[in-house]
Amino acid sequence: MERKEVFEKLNEIFRDVLDNEEIELNDNTCADDIEEWTSLTHIQLIVEIEKTLKLRFTSEEILEWNNVGEMVDSILAK
Repeated sequence: MERKEVFEKLNEIFRDVLDNEEIELNDNTCADDIEEWTSLTHIQLIVEIEKTLKLRFTSEEILEWNNVGEMVDSILAK
């Protein structure tokens, strides 16, 4: 899977989970940029990403993410 494909999937997931069709993610997007992205929805996003992309993240990986770009890097590394 290429970076562009990962962003397309993540955009779909974020829009669905956060119920906001205007979300357009980029490498620097973080929770502070999206009002609906709270600590609770963060967990929902991770669960949905794992389910959709059929992979698992460790707690350490998740805690290292500071933005969507780092999340994408972690997905591509798997």
